Amino acid sequence: MAVPDSAPKPHRKIRVALLFGGRSGEHAISAATAAGVMKAIDRDKYDVLPVGITREGQWVLASGEAHYELTAGSLPEVTGESGAEVASLADLGEVDVVFPLLHGPFGEDGTIQGLLELADVRYVGCGVLASAVGMDKQYMKLVFAGHGLPVGPYVVVQPRDWEQRQAEVIDRVQRELELPVFVKPARAGSSLGVTRVDRLEDLAGAIEEARFHDPKVLVEQGIEGREIECAVLGGRGGAAPRASVPGEIVVDHDAARFYDFDAKYLSASSARTDAPADLPDEVAERVRDVAVRAFEAIGGEGLARVDSFVTPEGEVVLNEINTMPGFTEISMYSKMWEASGLAYTDLVDELIQLAAERPTGLR
Repeated sequence: MAVPDSAPKPHRKIRVALLFGGRSGEHAISAATAAGVMKAIDRDKYDVLPVGITREGQWVLASGEAHYELTAGSLPEVTGESGAEVASLADLGEVDVVFPLLHGPFGEDGTIQGLLELADVRYVGCGVLASAVGMDKQYMKLVFAGHGLPVGPYVVVQPRDWEQRQAEVIDRVQRELELPVFVKPARAGSSLGVTRVDRLEDLAGAIEEARFHDPKVLVEQGIEGREIECAVLGGRGGAAPRASVPGEIVVDHDAARFYDFDAKYLSASSARTDAPADLPDEVAERVRDVAVRAFEAIGGEGLARVDSFVTPEGEVVLNEINTMPGFTEISMYSKMWEASGLAYTDLVDELIQLAAERPTGLR
């Protein structure tokens, strides 16, 4: 499965393996992302190899995109019956680029990126370190703060602290943060296990809910402000990263307390996404600047979505970076680029071309 030193031979298409599914709680979202890419990718230019990964970690040569579309009341699933088993990387034959459409642990966190680096296979998106830092919200915030980027107050709840000193943890949150707070798994996405806490007596239950997804938990200060996102795309030929127009998450608070999993994926009325966001030009430019600086702070490559809050005073506060954001045609990442003049099919093509020109190894 090694990538040749030169470009693919003229007589064949560039062969792209799409990896999706996986062992994380975001399995279904990953499958839906893959369905969108499979429909959009230019089959005249690319030979596409869909490779699904089951929740147990089995790799299979999967069937077409229709099986993995996200519909109301139905979450797609990769199973052992989805296709022929892939026993080793050699079963895939020669692959030019891998598009790892994996969200969460065991995919977005540097693990699959490390495997591909060892196999000397080019791939879309961030490398090992950037993926790992982007997945772990504790270290993400440390890196951002170290680069002078604005982050809100937070408390990290380590597994041993919670198991042995719960009262001390709750006391620390009470001393260092103000209600409301948001309790999150440190290494998960798609708002899985996230709870808004308005009363201190509900904090322990929220931490236990987050620990179902990750033994390490973050408790973040609630920030008054609008939820603004920005899509970042790596530069070609060593050029600087590019930022899209910002977009906004607008939640119907009568239907959802915040932008949780149901509001994101299962309810058509709980929230909407506006791209471009209705922001003053100077605020929009600050959002774009912070997004690019965040991307560069973690050593980002390929793509990322950067989520921020814009306060009533116009201050931009970083929330997090997603190194493999939701990537369907209606996902915020692709909608922001479409609003910036880059259509979904062209965006998929651009990401593959970025991966094809980037070598593996130290760079």
